[in-house]
Amino acid sequence: MEKAREGVGRLVTRRGMIRLGTGALVGAGVAIAGNAGWRMWQQARARELYSVPLSAPDGPLDTYHLGHSLVGRDMPAMLAQIAPNGNGYASQLGWGAPLRAHWEPDVEINGFAQENDHPNFAPARDAIDSGSFDAVVMTEMVELTDAIRYHSSADYLAKWAQAAREARPDVRLYLYETWHNTDDPAGWLARIDADYEALWLDRIVLPAAARIGAPIHVVPGGQVMAAFVRAVDAAGGVGNVASRDALMGRTPEGAVDTIHFGDLGAYLIALTHYATLYHRNPVGLPLALKRADGTAAEAPDADSGALMQQIVWDVVRATPYSGVAA
Repeated sequence: MEKAREGVGRLVTRRGMIRLGTGALVGAGVAIAGNAGWRMWQQARARELYSVPLSAPDGPLDTYHLGHSLVGRDMPAMLAQIAPNGNGYASQLGWGAPLRAHWEPDVEINGFAQENDHPNFAPARDAIDSGSFDAVVMTEMVELTDAIRYHSSADYLAKWAQAAREARPDVRLYLYETWHNTDDPAGWLARIDADYEALWLDRIVLPAAARIGAPIHVVPGGQVMAAFVRAVDAAGGVGNVASRDALMGRTPEGAVDTIHFGDLGAYLIALTHYATLYHRNPVGLPLALKRADGTAAEAPDADSGALMQQIVWDVVRATPYSGVAA
């Protein structure tokens, strides 16, 4: 009889543990559902901020670029050459730098000395706090999932955006969407397609916009790269662009750089910034531009240049969060 009672006691204990475990699982499920619900609420609130179209600027925009080597020195210099009446610009960059590293003084910015050794460098805090820039274009490090998980991308985008707004309430805020390595195991084009809404928008731009109560528009660099490469692939090459490798830089050993653009890629992304910031069709813009150091950049020929310009305009207008009316 005593053994029976002990057996019942053990059974009750086990059942109690099962009930406790189930309760813990239910609690975890509620927490997960709550987080998902909170994100959905944030996204819905943020999307309302984009219901009023962004007006086209009246003139040139002094632009500040905050990011890393997928901004680079040459792309902002090219943008300045094609902007209406020119535009002033400055930047702070690093090697694969997250927005968090630019914000937190005790977080190292890899490659800071090398990337900012040029006349257009301006320390980020001083530049943004000055309120002297009409537009602030920020970008996040890739791998993007790591940036979101370990560097709180939305939080730091919101911090920078809010600082810019406090210094200048009418500042135009942008997040520049980039891309991952062209040899990404999941597929370069597949990553660009999947990441845009799921990560760039839902996990970074929209939560940050909801937090500051103002829209942060998107420079759709990855979307433009993907659309242009698909068009080139479909045609079997266009002009002096045989494939996506023509857009990319080269390593010191002469191999294709799988993530950093060369002159042709910089030109394509400069066009993307131009169309997004100025709400202007880039068709007909000059093809031959200079690098930041004043040397002549490799230029697209007439065929590839025309395709670049048309695709940029089509993609920017088809991207609702660019702020450019369709």
